Amino acid sequence: MSLMLKKVERPRELRWYQASSMLYGDWGTSKAYVLGLAFAIAGHASLYFLAAISVLILLIGYCYSVVCKAYPDGGGVYSALKGRSPDMAVLGALLLVADYVITASLSAVAAFHYLGFENAALWAMGALVLIGLLNIMGPTKSGDAAAIIAIPVVGLLVFLCIAVVPHLSQVRIEPPQGGFLDNWTKFVGIVLALSGVEAIANVTGIMVEPVKKTAKKAIVPVMLEVTVVSLILGAAMNAIPGLEGRTEDMIRAIGEHYVGDGFGKAIGIVMSLLLLSACNTAIMGLISIFFLMAKDKELPQVFGRLNRYGMPWFSLAVGVLVPVLVLCFEHEVEHLAALYAIGVVGAITINLGACCLNKAISINARERWVLGIASIIMLLVEITIIFEKHNAVIFAVTVLTVGMSARAAAKWMEGRAKPEPEVLGINVVTLEEARDLMPLYKGSTLVAFKIPSDGLIEEAAVHARGKSEKVVYALFVEEKPPGWAYPNEVEPSSQAVGILKNVVQEFEKRGITAVPLWNLGEDIGGMIVRTAKELNLDTVMIGATRRGTLERMLRGEVLKSITTKLPREKHLVICN
Repeated sequence: MSLMLKKVERPRELRWYQASSMLYGDWGTSKAYVLGLAFAIAGHASLYFLAAISVLILLIGYCYSVVCKAYPDGGGVYSALKGRSPDMAVLGALLLVADYVITASLSAVAAFHYLGFENAALWAMGALVLIGLLNIMGPTKSGDAAAIIAIPVVGLLVFLCIAVVPHLSQVRIEPPQGGFLDNWTKFVGIVLALSGVEAIANVTGIMVEPVKKTAKKAIVPVMLEVTVVSLILGAAMNAIPGLEGRTEDMIRAIGEHYVGDGFGKAIGIVMSLLLLSACNTAIMGLISIFFLMAKDKELPQVFGRLNRYGMPWFSLAVGVLVPVLVLCFEHEVEHLAALYAIGVVGAITINLGACCLNKAISINARERWVLGIASIIMLLVEITIIFEKHNAVIFAVTVLTVGMSARAAAKWMEGRAKPEPEVLGINVVTLEEARDLMPLYKGSTLVAFKIPSDGLIEEAAVHARGKSEKVVYALFVEEKPPGWAYPNEVEPSSQAVGILKNVVQEFEKRGITAVPLWNLGEDIGGMIVRTAKELNLDTVMIGATRRGTLERMLRGEVLKSITTKLPREKHLVICN
């Protein structure tokens, strides 16, 4: 079927506090394992290293506020670079893949350590598989859950910080031992405190404008929480005698010592939930990268194929199975952290360096210098990891080799593919195109379809004739894949075109002209209401839902979304 690329206007609905909650669910979880790692690596000298990493966090946080300002339509390493250097963009994307894989593995293991489970790695594998199964039916409402979970986490952490302050006079601090290179290596060992910061740049394309202001307001509170809480709790852990052996659940250990076992269990539960939410976020990040690269023909097309719920099923399978495979070979938090850092540091280095060198973006000289200095520091960190962490190098090289091989396979298959024969279809229109057609096709009824429905078509035709109208607007909302993968130009799926073609023909049999509308989005109900409002259509007609209870729970209820958002002056008609 002949399909046409469509320019899709991405709704900028992500407000600063929503972006901040999303960032906290990724970046904010780093303290769950960084504190324990710092103590395991440096003992009672750990506070010095935590102070140093806090300075780096502030520097990188500032740099990403500049990146977000410079790339308001997508500042992630892949999106920012693919127009200038596709090879570097793919390299950065694959390093981000390595980052997300270990994020999922490490967060899952840490979650079950915080719950006090034995065989945490086995439980982590089971949790990853369960997350994958839940996401088969499309993106779940995990983003809302992450924001809800973050509230008690922050509340309990603030309470814990207040509780430990009177005891900070008992802190045992020892100066770092060894030379500069030895201490630099220890510092590099906890650099994964930066993990998750790249997430904010990936979503600038859907942020409320002005993006510069929204991004800054989203970054600052998370950046300050990560640094201040980490320093206070990092000092507090150095006042606990006999702390060795609690690397995996350090915040719970601090809570048990200063407040009590009950509080320790409570903070362990909420931290584990936040970590499991981070697993889901990481898997969605993997799917986003795979999907976007497949659409850009940098990966085989199977990575971009959607199931009936709008989920790239092959990307989901890979995004779940690879972190599980990692846990089969490595499940120690300290060792996973080494694998983690090489990906996230590499992606940050490439993004900041490329932004610094890009003369086409609007940043001032001071910002460019800061980006350059930060990228050099991150490059030195990456070089250190390469020399010191051989397993990390093997892991990164494996990811890059497999990724580049898949890219080469995609290019080879594209060259050998035979052109698909054109099948007569229809020219579906987007909301933006429909605005221009309104004077020619005068109607007041919007009919939303998920599948062709003779009953809904008949009811809509009768309704239009009753209003002495011969035009209706037939809408199919295609569900956007999860994560931040939202290209400016996409093509309607053959399923969407086929359904709208069938609907148009059925309306023609009844003497009604149907304008075939197509759009792409996450909130189907919200997109239906937006279409009705922007085209000034006074009646919305939909079919009765056929979703099961589990599907409604995971993905939300379209009817509820419509009834909540539809203005009172507009009419909603539900047909069986």
